[in-house]
Order: sequence, then structure tokens, then C-alpha cells
Amino acid sequence: MQIGILMSVGPLISLLANPFWGYWSDRTQNPRLILIIMLICNIATSQMYFQSNQFSIVFSLMLLFYFFQTALNPISNSLTLYAIENTPYQFGTFRLWGSVGFAVMALVSSPVIAYFGIDNLGFLYGSFVVLTLFLSFGLPNQAKQGKKTTFPREDFRKLMTSGLFVCFLLLSIIINTPNRMNSIFISVYISGMGGNEVMVGWSWFIAAALEVPLFLILDKYLKLTERAMFGLMAAVCALYTVRWILMGIAVSPYHVVWIQLLHGFTFGITFYTGTQICNFLVPKSVRNTGQAIYGLCWMGISGIVSGLLGGWVYDQLGAERMYVISAVMAAVGTTGFFIIWRHFRDKSPDHESESGSASAG
Repeated sequence: MQIGILMSVGPLISLLANPFWGYWSDRTQNPRLILIIMLICNIATSQMYFQSNQFSIVFSLMLLFYFFQTALNPISNSLTLYAIENTPYQFGTFRLWGSVGFAVMALVSSPVIAYFGIDNLGFLYGSFVVLTLFLSFGLPNQAKQGKKTTFPREDFRKLMTSGLFVCFLLLSIIINTPNRMNSIFISVYISGMGGNEVMVGWSWFIAAALEVPLFLILDKYLKLTERAMFGLMAAVCALYTVRWILMGIAVSPYHVVWIQLLHGFTFGITFYTGTQICNFLVPKSVRNTGQAIYGLCWMGISGIVSGLLGGWVYDQLGAERMYVISAVMAAVGTTGFFIIWRHFRDKSPDHESESGSASAG
């Protein structure tokens, strides 16, 4: 119960942390500085956390840790998109290294921790964050013409009253909630079928490794237009539906491992395309806030719903019913993105937006 409480803190804190850090990134127009601040505080709170053994203290430190941790991904995505703007570089070329890191750690983390000992996990983690902190000083600075002193409230208001952006956020929650439920319970599912953690590790390694060539393909062939991106999201949501149906009828842990390979395509495409759609819809003046709000919905709200809904369904109805509900949610996402795609398909090319500001309006 204590472990479950600690693991649920992250998505809950992200509801506050993501918009908070996104706001200050746009307010200062200096996401690099915000990243550095978060990394320094991340190191401090994590080291205190790993040295604590009383639950009340651990819980308090986890609140602080996740406050400085959960917004790192959306802010770094925003900074990457800023840095490659008007250059020949593509987002996937940089994001694929995250997949490489995840794939490698999914495979080697257990033997590495076993070698160094669980008591030294804090120092291992801290070493990676310290290295990241040093590298962050070499990141580009978004503020080229001086810092802004006021937050662009009017642009933010237009963004949050944009029906397209709000629908995009709701659909993102719907399609990622089943994915988060699967991430939480797949090890339990495999173990219940007679599998082991080694199989889980290999399934995550291969799935994440498949994201690497996928990002390069998307960089080369995906057109950054509403019609192309929403059409691709509709197609991948349909693939999500098939994936959850297959998971629900699997009868062997080996079946689950092979089906898990679809994660590289489903999650990889939705992450890449969703980030690009958010960047496309959000005005530049509030891009960091927009990405943070997307991260709040994509990881925060869906994480809370998946933990509560998934845990109750798995316990009361079983894994098969959980995946049936997941398939239904994916089908809803497919329908929603298909309707948006039809809207842009029926529009005249002359009226198709060419900028995020126009789309958000």
C-alpha cells in the first residue's frame, strides 16, 4: 500500500508542476534556466529521499522530487523544438536517444543494481542526473531578444478556448490511459501466466528499440500538416484497439511478449505525432506552457486514471476485462481523431493553416 501511494504521487503532482514550470519557462523565455533549476533540485531531493527510511519523510520528499521531475520531459521537448526550428534537423533525430536510453536501461538495470547493490541506487541515479546537469549548460538559450517580463495571457486564453486544442487534449487522455494501465500491470499479467521479469525486460527492450528507426521514418515522411498528423493519429489509435484486443485474448506469456512489440509503433507514433501536433497548435509565445499542459494530460491525468481505474478493474473483473475496456477507449480515440481528420480533409487546401497560431485560434 505504501509503495502504491508513493507511485501515485507523481501523476498527482504533475497536475501542479507541469503548468507551473511551463508558465515560468514562457515568462522568462529561458527554458534552459528552468531545466537547470529543476535538475539541481532533483539531485538534492532524490539524494535525501534515498537516505530516508521513515515513510512520512519519504512521502514528503517524493512530493518535492516529482515536483522537479515530472515537467522535465515537456520542457525539454519544447526546447528541442525551439532549437531545431528553421534548421534541417528533425524532432525524432533527438527524441530517439530517449528511446535508446530507455531500451538499454530496461535490459541492464536489474544486473547493474544487483552488482552495485540496492543501497547504492541513489548514487547511481545521482550520477546520471549530475551528468545531465553539466550537459544542460550547453543547451541553447531561447531568449534571443531579452527576457519577457509579462506572461502572454491573451495568447494563453485563446489557446485554452480553442475547441481543437481541448479536443486534442481529451483524446490524448483517452488513448494514453489504457497504455499506462498496460505499463503498470503487464508484469503482473505475465507473471500470472507463468512468465518472469526477464521476459518483461526483454519485451520492453525490443519495443523501445523499435522506436528508434520509427522516429527516423517519421522525420523523413510525416508531413507536418493537420490533415496528415490527425490522420496518422486515427490510424495508430486503430492499431491500439487491435493491440488491446490481442492482449485480452492472449493465453501465454510469450503471446504477451510478442504483442508488446506493438508498443514501439503505437506509443512511438502517438508520442512523436502528439508532440508535433501540440507544437503546431500552440502559439510560440506560450509554447512551453502548451507542451506542459499536454504533458499534464498525457502523463498526469492519464496516470491517475489508469492507476485507479486499472487497479479496480484488474482486481474486480480481471485482466481480460481491463483490456476489453482499453480496446473500447482506443476505439473512442480512433473515432475522435478520424472526425478531426475528416474535417481537415474536407477543407480546401487554400484554407489549411500553416502555423500553430492560426490553428490555435
